[in-house]
Amino acid sequence: MLNAKKFISIISIMIISGLALTACGSNSSKSKITAVGSTALQPLVEEAANEYQQNTDNVSINVQGGGSGTGLSQLQSKAVTIGNSDVFADNQNGIDAKKMIDHKVAVVGMAPVVNKAVGVKNLSMKQLSDIFTGKVTNWKQVGGKNQQIEVINRVKGSGTRKTFEADVLKGKDAIKSQEQDSNGTVKKIVSSTPGSISYLAFSFIDDNTLQPISIDNVKPNDKNVEDNSWKIWSYEHMYTNKNIDKSTKTFIDYINSKEVQNNLVKKLGYISIHNMKVTKDANNQIVK
Repeated sequence: MLNAKKFISIISIMIISGLALTACGSNSSKSKITAVGSTALQPLVEEAANEYQQNTDNVSINVQGGGSGTGLSQLQSKAVTIGNSDVFADNQNGIDAKKMIDHKVAVVGMAPVVNKAVGVKNLSMKQLSDIFTGKVTNWKQVGGKNQQIEVINRVKGSGTRKTFEADVLKGKDAIKSQEQDSNGTVKKIVSSTPGSISYLAFSFIDDNTLQPISIDNVKPNDKNVEDNSWKIWSYEHMYTNKNIDKSTKTFIDYINSKEVQNNLVKKLGYISIHNMKVTKDANNQIVK
């Protein structure tokens, strides 16, 4: 017969083993969601994922940047669960949008920004286009200092760049210049580079390190985006493949909920998808 000490020892081992198996089973049963793509959308998805996981035990969400083109291509190859994008998949080269589902979760306004020492706060749309196509090369030509203009563009796979060029350049070719792949990097460079100009999502224009530019005396703010008085904006898309699983759908539904749209979306500088008074299609056509 087992003595009391051995019996207690065996029972203890069985309990510990059972807990270990339960923990392993719990980890292995977690649904894993990987969202990759737009750096403009990344802060919202990261914050929403953190909040969502605090109240949901069976989901693990990994959020990464890399640009809209990367997000869509990785989704198409089924390397990720969600492809975050500032542009319609229809407009991304090499992407078969028909095999994807478009979940619009917010709107992002985008504004030209300049180094604060430039001395310019407003440009016409034509002046802005002329700067980015190389016709205007000195700030003195548009009412600023006698200083060379340093254009900082986004990389060609950037959804922010596609939106900016569609709304501002309208088919014209941008001047060859320095290119950067994220809103955060652009913000740092413009704030520290004399004479520089670029463009950022509203959500990154959150302090006094650089000067946002009005266009034709229209200020870059949420209200003006909502009725299309401010022309440079895009949807924030979370694309999935058509065979979307329940966990991914529930997470996207959470981001589209009133709770997130009325709080987190606004807090981070985005515009609620529910507040838009107009719609924009993949051909950049506005419907009121």
